Amino acid sequence: MNRLRSTLVLLFFALCCGQAQKLMIPMDLGQTNHLKAYGIVYWILTRDQPVDWLLNYRGGSFVTDYAEEIASECRIRGVFFESIDGASAASIYSEVQSEKTNMDVVRLEKAPRIAVYVPPGFRPWDDAVTLVMEYAEVKYEKLWDEEVINGKLSEYDWLHLHHEDFTGQFGKFYANSAGESWYIQQVALLENTARKLGYAKVSELKKAVVQKIRDFVSSGGFMFAMCSATDTYDIALAADGVDICAEIFDGDPMDMQANEKLDYSKCFAFDNFKLVMNPLQYEYSSIDVDATTIIQTESSDYFTLFDFSAKYDPVPTMLTQCHVNVIKGFLGQTTAFHKEQIKKSVLVLAEREGTDQVRYIHGNVGRGTFTWYGGHDPEDYRHAVGDPPTDLKLHPTSPGYRLILNNILFPAAKKKKQKT
Repeated sequence: MNRLRSTLVLLFFALCCGQAQKLMIPMDLGQTNHLKAYGIVYWILTRDQPVDWLLNYRGGSFVTDYAEEIASECRIRGVFFESIDGASAASIYSEVQSEKTNMDVVRLEKAPRIAVYVPPGFRPWDDAVTLVMEYAEVKYEKLWDEEVINGKLSEYDWLHLHHEDFTGQFGKFYANSAGESWYIQQVALLENTARKLGYAKVSELKKAVVQKIRDFVSSGGFMFAMCSATDTYDIALAADGVDICAEIFDGDPMDMQANEKLDYSKCFAFDNFKLVMNPLQYEYSSIDVDATTIIQTESSDYFTLFDFSAKYDPVPTMLTQCHVNVIKGFLGQTTAFHKEQIKKSVLVLAEREGTDQVRYIHGNVGRGTFTWYGGHDPEDYRHAVGDPPTDLKLHPTSPGYRLILNNILFPAAKKKKQKT
C-alpha cells in the first residue's frame, strides 16, 4: 500500500508537471529567516490555502501551490523560497513518503485561533512567545483572568500561558523585590482582580483559572507554556483545597502539612514533587533544576532534541523540527525539569545529555494536548526583570525560538489516522 501511495503521488505530479508549480520554503541552514518563515505559512493558512509540512526534509520544509502573491510576500519579509515544477515536486514527495526515509508529509489546513494569557499592560518583549509572534507577524489575541473565568477560552484553538505564577505567591519575588514599584503594582493588580471576580485570595482565583484551562485542554484545546507557568500550573492543580501560601502573600499562615496533602493525580505532567515551603526562597518546588547548578557550566549548557519516527510519531516530530538538533540552553525562573518528577505518560522532547535535566515535554489531557518548554528567552541566557528586549532581527534563524513556532503551527495539522 505504501509503495502504491508513493506511485500515485508521483503519477499525479507527473501529469500536472506543466502547470502544478509549487513554492517551497526550505527550513535547513540555507534559510535566511526561519522565524518569519513560520509567519508566512500562518499567513497562507489564513487565506484558506493548505500547506504541506515535509517533516525531516531539509529541516522541516514547507510546500504550497505557487502564487506570485506568496512569492512577493516572501521577498518582502526576507524569507528564502524556491519555485519547483511538478516533476521536481513529485520526486520530492516520493522521497519524503518512501518507507526507506524517516520523513513524512503533514497537511496544514487552517490557521489556529491563538490566545495569549497575559496581565493587562504587559509588553510583548516580556515573553518569548509574544515576542516571536510579533516578529513573525502571527496574529494573536490577549486575555486574562476575567476572560478565562467567563468562558472566553472556547473561542480559541491554542493558548499560551505568559510567565505566570499560578500558586498565588506573586512569583516569589518578595525577598528581593518587595519594595520595588513594579512588584507593588503587580500585587495590587492581582488582589484587585481577585476581589472583582469574587475571590478572597489571589491563590483561590488562580486555582479557578487553572481549572478552566484544564477544561479547555480536556475539550480539545492546545496549551503551550514556558518558564514558571509550567510547574506552577501543576502545583496549583495538585494543591486544590490546600493553603500553600505563607502569611506574607495572603494574610494567613500556610498549611504546614501541605506536602502531604498534594494530589498529584490532578497534575498534567509532574509527580511526587515537594513544595519549597520557605516564602523567601526564589523557588516553588523540587520540579525545577536549581539554576545555580546550570550557571556553573554555562559554556556547556546545551540540550538535545530527541529523534522520532515521522511516519509513526508525527506529533513529536512536528514539535521538534529544527535545522540543528543541539540547542543552546537558557535560564528562567523554571529552567528545566528533573526527569524523576515527570509522569511516565509524558513524552520527553529534549534533554540535557548526561544529566536528569529535561527542557521540553509534551502530553495529552482528554482530547487536547500540552507542551511545556523550560527557560525564559532562547536568545537571552540570563534574562532579568527590566532587561532590554531581545532584538530578533539579530536572531532570525534562532533554533530555540523555532521550537516555539512549531507549536503554533501544530494545531493546523490535519488529523491523521494511526497506522496499524
